Amino acid sequence: MVATTPAALHFLPPNTTTTKTIHFFSILKPNVISLRSFSHSSSSSSSLFSLSHRYPFSLPPCKCSFTAPVSTTTYEFSDNASEMELKLNIGSMDIRSTKDILVDANDTSLTIKVLRSGSPITLIETNPLFDRIKPSETIWYIDDDQLIVNFKKHDPELKWPDIMQSWESLAAGSSQLLQGTSIYLVGDSTEINQKVAEELATGLGYTPLGTKELLETYSNQTVDSFLGTALTLGLLAEGSDSVAEGEGAILESISSHVRTVVATLGGKHGAAGRSDKWRHLYAGFTVWLSQTEASDEDSAREETHRNVKDGVSAYTNADVVVKLQGWDPAYAKSVAQGCLSALKQLILSDKKLPGKKGLYIRLGCRGDWPNIQPPGWDPSREGGEIPGTQ
Repeated sequence: MVATTPAALHFLPPNTTTTKTIHFFSILKPNVISLRSFSHSSSSSSSLFSLSHRYPFSLPPCKCSFTAPVSTTTYEFSDNASEMELKLNIGSMDIRSTKDILVDANDTSLTIKVLRSGSPITLIETNPLFDRIKPSETIWYIDDDQLIVNFKKHDPELKWPDIMQSWESLAAGSSQLLQGTSIYLVGDSTEINQKVAEELATGLGYTPLGTKELLETYSNQTVDSFLGTALTLGLLAEGSDSVAEGEGAILESISSHVRTVVATLGGKHGAAGRSDKWRHLYAGFTVWLSQTEASDEDSAREETHRNVKDGVSAYTNADVVVKLQGWDPAYAKSVAQGCLSALKQLILSDKKLPGKKGLYIRLGCRGDWPNIQPPGWDPSREGGEIPGTQ
């Protein structure tokens, strides 16, 4: 399959932080998800890392968090289908004339300022907004002690949880976009994949899964110890292949499940680093967490285009890319926010994508993403012919 440029890219400079307090609460989810039995075998006689034959397993109870509605003290926001309303209390500011108020609305940003004693004071400044508006149709007026601003959405079907795009609004608003579709995080660092997956699962109310932990649990050995043994025996290449095969079996087992965030193995030992192991990764939205030396978004985008053109990595199969300049676990939530922002951009560009992912799963995850073939198509046949058509 020829790699295509990921549809959305989000660049995160170092030490980015969210500016609003995150409000959420935790609940204990019941153990309702069971992963179907699977078997793993390898044609290589030197394959050492294997999973128990037809070993059934289920997920333990998982403590997940759901994002509470965004609350503010400086403004009130409401979304009524195609129109939205923003109310700001200005009674204590002694506004004498509408000339003392500046409302600057653009396609994706909003700034509201007032003049007090001849000096401008910013009441609200957000860039970006949660989504696009029609700035030419923005109206505002003063009603008693409130400044009221009315907006028209560019996309009337999209429900806005808040006026601004933030971690809270993205987490709260993503359910309508994802429609339960799972998210798979790929990239060279297992640690980054795991930390960001935990934050995403917390915000979305999804179940977090790590293929490394599942693989080690059901093989009764760690990946590192297994690869160390393989290296000692002079079978490192075969050992890496066996780890990738084992993770591929895990991915197959969880591919039909919804509302999960899956952190995959990083590096050359992981299945996601191999183009022939992506059949079941396509079951969800894939995000490539890519570390970069690029200093700005344009450079990061050029780097991504070069990666795709050169075919240097199977990660270019991912739906979206989030570029990281440096890494610190303390900023995992900022990276998770970048993931949701990129996924929102992707899905809004084609709202049929979640349904298409569901169809891909129902047809058996045959590897024909994104050009899904008719039922009966067999990828093992030359040219993927449909039986009985030749």
